[in-house]
Amino acid sequence: MTPAFCLSSPQTGTVYPVYLHDAPAGAPAVLFLEGDDQFAPAVAAYDALRLAGAVPPLRLVGLGYGASYAQPGNRRGRDYTPTAHTDEPTSGGGEAFLAFLRQTFWPDLAQRIPIDGAVRGLAGHSLGALLVLQALWQDEPFFTHHLASAPSVWWDDRSILRLGRERHARRPALPARLFLAVGERDSESMLGDLALLEAQLAAAPFAGLAVTSRRFPRRNHFNVLPDAFGAGLAALFGTAP
Repeated sequence: MTPAFCLSSPQTGTVYPVYLHDAPAGAPAVLFLEGDDQFAPAVAAYDALRLAGAVPPLRLVGLGYGASYAQPGNRRGRDYTPTAHTDEPTSGGGEAFLAFLRQTFWPDLAQRIPIDGAVRGLAGHSLGALLVLQALWQDEPFFTHHLASAPSVWWDDRSILRLGRERHARRPALPARLFLAVGERDSESMLGDLALLEAQLAAAPFAGLAVTSRRFPRRNHFNVLPDAFGAGLAALFGTAP
């Protein structure tokens, strides 16, 4: 897909291509991470929902690098990780990336396009979903609706679970919406780690946090995207299928 524009980040030092899907003025915006690879299935899933009348108009936005997963220039291992780990020397840049989204990206988007200022969606898959969880665990979350497909809970000895526990200890109230998903044919580690997250949220629930979880039969880590994105958008913004 062709980017609508590119935006330079003073927080990360990276220039990000931005992808847009048409929507009426004032529609809520949903930002999809990994825009180079995952924005097309997100748009396809959304268009099918709109055709069925399952969701209201939404402004889908994709944020990428101009480079696919393992190519030079892709910074997902830096931007989408909450903690540093020796397996990825540049990792642990999640806070800087979230600061970019809050301070630079969203204000710029709102200047370019009329969007709903009260509803802000963030969606990701795998490492992108790990960043979605990190965004949710902020003391004052910027995003209101969170779609986490097959989140990489395994990262750095499951540090995201610790961050969630620490957030609950500091502030057990969290008015937000969260959709979790995984394919039933994903790895045992991915399935087991998501179950750990779900159990943690059930044992120590956040007041005000609405959580929906889905498992998709016959789907693995790679082909679950259309199902997870479609069901997530419906659960968060409309009527879940």
